[in-house]
Parts: sequence; C-alpha cells; structure tokens
Amino acid sequence: MKLTPQDTSPPVALLENVGQQYGATIALRDISLAIPARRMVGLIGPDGVGKSSLLSLIAGARAIGQGNVMVLGGDMRDVHHRRDVCPKIAWMPQGLGKNLYHTLSVYENVDFFARLFGHDKAERELRINELLQSTGLAPFRDRPAGKLSGGMKQKLGLCCALIHDPQLLILDEPTTGVDPLSRAQFWELIDSIRQRQPEMSVLVATAYM
Repeated sequence: MKLTPQDTSPPVALLENVGQQYGATIALRDISLAIPARRMVGLIGPDGVGKSSLLSLIAGARAIGQGNVMVLGGDMRDVHHRRDVCPKIAWMPQGLGKNLYHTLSVYENVDFFARLFGHDKAERELRINELLQSTGLAPFRDRPAGKLSGGMKQKLGLCCALIHDPQLLILDEPTTGVDPLSRAQFWELIDSIRQRQPEMSVLVATAYM
C-alpha cells in the first residue's frame, strides 16, 4: 500500500495524559490522542464535555493543567515555542462573531487582522479580496459586522482567521446558532478552502453531525 503525505507526517498535535480542572469542576481527565496533520478532524460530542477546553489548550490560549500538549512539533508549555507557533495557528472561539469588531465593516475587520500579521498594503488587498470573494462577502464589504446575519458573521470570522495562511485552523462550534442552510454552506466553504490549501490541518469541535 502506498503511503500518502498525510500518513507519513508527524501529528499536528499530540496530547499525553492531559487534565484540566476549574475549581472543583473537572473539564478534562487523562486525555491522550494524536491529531493527524493535513486532515480535517472532528471532536463530536454534547455541550459541557470539555471540547472547548481541549481546543484552547491546543491553540495555546490556556495554561496547561496536567500532562503534555505538543503542537506543530513543540511543547506548548515552552513559552518560546508557544510564542513562535501561535502565529501559525488560527482559532475561532465558540460564539457567533466572538473574534469580530462589530462597529467595523467587513473589510475593516479583515484588514485589521492582516495588519496584525504585518502584511503590506498590496498583500493585504490581494488576500482580503480573495477571501471575501471565496466566502461570498464581497458585496457586503462596507457593511458593519454587527449588522450581518449569523451565517455571514461566521464567514467573516473565518476570513479573519485565514488571513495569515495558518498551518492549523481550529474551529470551536463554528455552526452553533446559524440556520441549517448557512451551516451546510459553511462546511462546503471549509471543504473548498481545504482543496486550495491541502497542507492546512483543520480541527473542529461540534455537537452536530
């Protein structure tokens, strides 16, 4: 059997005996798993089982309680590795529009994140136009984010997450609170993006099959 690049690549994330506790509440207990690179992997389960806690540890957004979390070849407890690797990770937290500025327009939101990652003007314009066209948001580039529908907010959040071409895209309940049609369109959009960027790993937490 011929091995594909996905089969021979080291895992994009490796968790060993991970535990996380908030006061008396145990969110994660003795979790060990390897998340393959260059694939789309889903964590499927009901609310309250620790999916968001797990994703935040992989994203480097939360201090590790117990165990080891290795992401993109390094230890997320190591402050130097975490500082170097976090710009290669895009994390869309749970909640509609959580990573958006609602008084800014569609264009201004994406432009803001592009500036954070140091893109020059020409590079920003090219990348923003590509993302807005691919998500169908180009006709709404001047509309404030706060006046978008739920599905459009999720698409805009995805544009902001993808502006710097991350190696790892983490989506926490990305379709919660949107209608069934918008949900289907969002997954079609993710499939389309993965076809254009096959090197990118995608990790999704959802309660929906």
